[in-house]
Amino acid sequence: MSEKKTVRFIISRQDTPDSAPYQEEFVLDYRPNMNVISALMEIRRNPVNAKGEETTPIAWDMNCLEEVCGACSMVINGRPRQSCSALVDQLEQPIRLEPMRTFPVVRDLQVDRSRMFDSLKRVKAWIPIDGTYDLGPGPRMPEKKRQWAYELSKCMTCGVCLEACPNVNDKSDFIGPQSLSQVRLFNAHPTGALNKGERLETIMEDGGLANCGNSQNCVQSCPKGIPLTTSIAALNRDTTFQSFKNFFGSDQV
Repeated sequence: MSEKKTVRFIISRQDTPDSAPYQEEFVLDYRPNMNVISALMEIRRNPVNAKGEETTPIAWDMNCLEEVCGACSMVINGRPRQSCSALVDQLEQPIRLEPMRTFPVVRDLQVDRSRMFDSLKRVKAWIPIDGTYDLGPGPRMPEKKRQWAYELSKCMTCGVCLEACPNVNDKSDFIGPQSLSQVRLFNAHPTGALNKGERLETIMEDGGLANCGNSQNCVQSCPKGIPLTTSIAALNRDTTFQSFKNFFGSDQV
């Protein structure tokens, strides 16, 4: 009789935000088409480590389970990615799971991504609408612009690009590629363009565009294939024009 196939996980754990991290190993029975999320669910149902000791269930974030919400981001075998789309068959064992260290750890694999949402607030990543009544159909966008804007709108605020970026860390106030790409997206919208200058001024400040080191890790790691470096290059052009406009003045009131 053949030996039962198993899967080994080495998971980085942390009981509180201020406690020291430690590693705990788990061994699960293999199942076809198993992904990392289903493995974590199995550990939660039966929290027993590889030594046969009962332990606390693993804490992590999840929601949609189909790579749309971005909640289940973590570092898997040294690479930041979505755990719902990480198939066990495609991963080298033992499978090592760690939280994204760009963000403060709440517990185990769960992190506080407030930094990312604060950056979105800083760049006003929204379309201003005056009133709650029906305003009728919105302004139209040229089809060519709509197509590349749609690619930018695929962002699910997962934080993977910030984890991959070497310039986003606890010693830097760099807002990161995700927020920069959203600046380009909302500046492209006919209504969002009303705040274009304000957004460009924001990313011209400390922690903005100049903090990008062009490592291009972000575009390689983005699970949605968003052209982040293209957006950053376009914003470099836009901020240059904004600088000239600030210096020479504008004929637009």
